[in-house]
Amino acid sequence: MPRLSDTMEEGTIAQWLVAEGASVERGAVIAEIETDKAVMDLEAYESGVLEKILVDVGETVPIGEKIAVIGDGSGSASSAESAPSDEASAQDDAAPQEAATDGPAAGDDAAPAPAETAAPAPTAEPAAPAGDGAADGPLKASPVVRSLARQHGIDLSTIKGTGPGGRIIRADVEGLIPAGGGAPAPAAPAPAPAAPAAAAPVATTTEDTRVPLSTIRKVTAKRLSEAALVPAFQLTTVLDATELGAVRKQINANLAESGVKISVTDLLIKASAIALRAHPEVNSAFDGDAIIRRGHVNVGVAVAIPDGLIVPVIKDADVKSLSQISAEAKELAGKARAGKLKPDEFSGGTFTISNLGMFGIDSFTAVLNPPEATILAVGSTVDEPVVVDGEVTVRARSRLTLTVDHRVLDGAMGAVFLRDLTDLLVSPLRILV
Repeated sequence: MPRLSDTMEEGTIAQWLVAEGASVERGAVIAEIETDKAVMDLEAYESGVLEKILVDVGETVPIGEKIAVIGDGSGSASSAESAPSDEASAQDDAAPQEAATDGPAAGDDAAPAPAETAAPAPTAEPAAPAGDGAADGPLKASPVVRSLARQHGIDLSTIKGTGPGGRIIRADVEGLIPAGGGAPAPAAPAPAPAAPAAAAPVATTTEDTRVPLSTIRKVTAKRLSEAALVPAFQLTTVLDATELGAVRKQINANLAESGVKISVTDLLIKASAIALRAHPEVNSAFDGDAIIRRGHVNVGVAVAIPDGLIVPVIKDADVKSLSQISAEAKELAGKARAGKLKPDEFSGGTFTISNLGMFGIDSFTAVLNPPEATILAVGSTVDEPVVVDGEVTVRARSRLTLTVDHRVLDGAMGAVFLRDLTDLLVSPLRILV
């Protein structure tokens, strides 16, 4: 299992694209790996024959763990792998509980983790095929493929799998998205209520259900726990977004023929990048006995995906035009939702924006995204009565909340940055100059 991202500690086999006994060329994609950030391609390290698959679809193993054997086709390489496995199997017969605990322990950094991971292991592995049958009958498809199908309203029972053993692979589903992704949509909601209805006679509605964490959710839990240890504070201000909305409307009217459409988030990215360049102390990170001031201004935008949250990054946003930022942001968000982001597209951020305004959230506090020192939470824009020049008038207003790592910045420094960012947004023409 290779390390496919800077924060990856383990990976899940989403699907094998090559069957045992097949010839492979060096650099050919032989499997898809679900990491803590996305689903990524695994390329063969050497040319040869895929003699043995050691880790099945849906299984998660730590980086460095052997997942397959490529040999010369004689079987000698896979025989070398099976020898210790046979010995391990003999030990399993004698002490199955110890064997189940020892496996995960080798790949975990903390001592308590193996006990928590090992406990459900004997049940989780055989339960996966049973879950497939319960939900989709004889269908064979990885969780990633099932999620993709649900997202686009595609009924897996209508697809003939082209993978090994008739397994439905990602390509089978993706081939239907542009041509008829919308057609099966009415049928998509039907299977969802059917599953609980079928399960009702087996288990009562009062019983708890254990839902194993996805790879992304595991990493999210770990990183948020780490972020909770950071001494942080929040600063909130009210933005008069009236002029921002007017300028955005004018920009989009002028760019209508080109097909470019600027969003509020695009303007926030550009304004934040300009403010960060003017305040290098904010564009920083804590590093033990030092503070690192970043040379590049890389703005990340939190994107919700089915399994959690991911932050694609706009690199060097301070030197890019608004139209460039808009196009790149939309492309990265699409890749994020499809699980197609590359490691360099979600790493290297120096500042993050989390916008929940489209969900009707007035204001909220965003959790820091270490090692970044700040994160901006953006609420919805609503019309409010305010006093301007002694008279009551209606203005469009939004709440901005900046969460700050107190080890890097003090209150006054954070306040000055938030004030300058707000000033840019109040007079958005300055963003375009």
